[in-house]
Amino acid sequence: MSNILERRSIRKYDANVKISKSEMKLILEEATRAPSSMNMQPWRFIVVESIEAKEKLRPVLYGNQLQLDTSAAMIVIFTDLKKFEFAEIIYTKAVEAGLMPEEVKEKQLRNVANMINTQSLEGVEKGGLIDSGLVAMQLMHIAREHGYDTCSIGGFRHDVIASALGIDGNRYKPVMIVSIGKAAESGYPSVRLDIEDITTWM
Repeated sequence: MSNILERRSIRKYDANVKISKSEMKLILEEATRAPSSMNMQPWRFIVVESIEAKEKLRPVLYGNQLQLDTSAAMIVIFTDLKKFEFAEIIYTKAVEAGLMPEEVKEKQLRNVANMINTQSLEGVEKGGLIDSGLVAMQLMHIAREHGYDTCSIGGFRHDVIASALGIDGNRYKPVMIVSIGKAAESGYPSVRLDIEDITTWM
């Protein structure tokens, strides 16, 4: 059975198992190989692992206290509405790595400038939510490759989580929380709709 088919949402973890900063950094680096529109990589992570930080998160959650108390970390994923500020850094790195010609970089920067002038904040947020959903799913699969399990969490106060964690809620919009750690339970298998019920062939 493939790694994807074996994934389960885990709610109880071994609270004695921690993840080192170096390994967590590697997990996040591998997760961020996920695709994003124009390679803008709008995802931003806050790794909530200390007792003090978890207590800041506690009143923001709708339930999910078991994950909070037992996980090695709660990774809060935001999308950055000012993602385009990183365009020149990203494309310059691509040129320096020999992955992008200079003229393509300049063309991409012109495209970005046009988007900044024409795209609404709502549109930027919507695109960022899609891109950050991709990185979240990749994060969960990468975690399993490192021997850890996860649970995606959407049950929290989206309106206050940024301020609870001390970041600018006007710039950073919450996507989801991913709990991560060593499973202390096997989790429950779940069913999926038949492809015939969800697919139209044309």
